[in-house]
Amino acid sequence: MVSYDKLWKLLIDRHMSKTELRISAGLTTSALAQLGKNEYVSLKTVEKIYNTLNCDISDVVELRKN
Repeated sequence: MVSYDKLWKLLIDRHMSKTELRISAGLTTSALAQLGKNEYVSLKTVEKIYNTLNCDISDVVELRKN
């Protein structure tokens, strides 16, 4: 199972909204909705996020065992 909980915590810590992330990273609203539902997104989408936030992929996504 994929989880983006770390991403949401990171946004809170940086006082950044999901909309601000979407605009800054050039994400589609569809991609943001998929992230919100812990659905799989392309690695390109994850790359845009960690490049925008200047962090590591492990700060954005986590794979959990069911």
